[in-house]
Amino acid sequence: MPQLIPPVPRSPLSEDQVRHWLATRIPADDFRGQRVLLIVPDATRTAPLPLLFRGVHERLAPVVQRLDVLVALGTHPAMSAPALRQLLGISEDEARGPFRDVGLYNHEWDRPERLTRLGTLSTDETREISGGLLAESVQVEINSRIHDYDVLLVLGPVFPHEVVGFSGGNKYFFPGIAGPEILNFFHWLGALITNASIIGVRQTPVRAVVDRAAALIPIPRRCIAFVVTPQAGVYDLFYGTPEEAWGQASQLSSQVHITRATAPFRQVLSCAPPMYDELWVAGKCMYKLEPVVADGGELIIYAPHLREISVTHGGLIGEVGYHCRDYFLKQWSRFAHIPRGVLAHSTHVFGQGTFDAATGVERGRVQVTLATGLPEAECRRINLGYRDPASIDIESFAHREAEGVLLVRKAGEMLYRLADDT
Repeated sequence: MPQLIPPVPRSPLSEDQVRHWLATRIPADDFRGQRVLLIVPDATRTAPLPLLFRGVHERLAPVVQRLDVLVALGTHPAMSAPALRQLLGISEDEARGPFRDVGLYNHEWDRPERLTRLGTLSTDETREISGGLLAESVQVEINSRIHDYDVLLVLGPVFPHEVVGFSGGNKYFFPGIAGPEILNFFHWLGALITNASIIGVRQTPVRAVVDRAAALIPIPRRCIAFVVTPQAGVYDLFYGTPEEAWGQASQLSSQVHITRATAPFRQVLSCAPPMYDELWVAGKCMYKLEPVVADGGELIIYAPHLREISVTHGGLIGEVGYHCRDYFLKQWSRFAHIPRGVLAHSTHVFGQGTFDAATGVERGRVQVTLATGLPEAECRRINLGYRDPASIDIESFAHREAEGVLLVRKAGEMLYRLADDT
């Protein structure tokens, strides 16, 4: 009989307390007279950016030479100018007034002329970091805008994460504003380790790759990391180097973002919020819940608003579909031409499983079913299950934990793990 053990309740900060923290805890002398590039998440992360950006601007604008913003898109679609302003809470009038000198930029991972090479992770380094899972030379590239600034300031939340263990910190550089080679390398490393083994673990080989790559950046790095939930708001903020601020924030995230279950569930209805408007990001509804789905159980991603697999990678995902890790490893010659970041996403959404190369039979540990705006034929083509979202009464899944049925009304950020899984 599964039961949920939620995190121990904590008191969040009020908006006034957040403003006071920003006004008093960011050392102005770290930025005085400098050109500062503020690096922030896009709209696929819960973050009160209008409140935080305004506080950072009020603190730094009087002392810096310049303050611009770069959105750490990774490979997510670029945001329009109105969407960028909305992300930061800047009205059209304010864009012409107090924020007129703030440049707003998207990361452009797929434009080689917008990237600069920092160096290379050697074969020996990658072998050591990955514990022998991968051994190859990896080119480290990053958005070339960094060379126009004196200080890089990350402003972003920390959550449990399927590839790196916990998001945030130097992850805003890699993959946030990185080139494709390092991005594909460490996403595949995370896939080899598997989501179930890496998510919610603070020190991981992928985090080590991210930190090693960030050490190649020749410009001072600072970070404001914060821990937030959609329901409560900001719990706390931390300032320092990305390593320092992330270290403190990830400790807090492990306390407030992980719900435990005494036993696995046979069926989970995982509801995607509107900010997940393509399967590329709505896959988080699987990642965060895979550990508590029973063997042979079903996880339903419920997202009637979702009508896109991926704006950026949809064609490639349509070519390969969703499969377990060993499906690709045991047929590598078939898939070696596919970017490994795409293959990693495929394995994370499908989850753990087995593949018999002799018979061609693949078995997933759990059944992943889409109840979205994607048509049934497309769901079957990409090797996932289908349910008509109109046939699902969300409330019929509520309060049935004792039956082995779990409803998660806003999935994707809170991690669910078994109580005896450390």
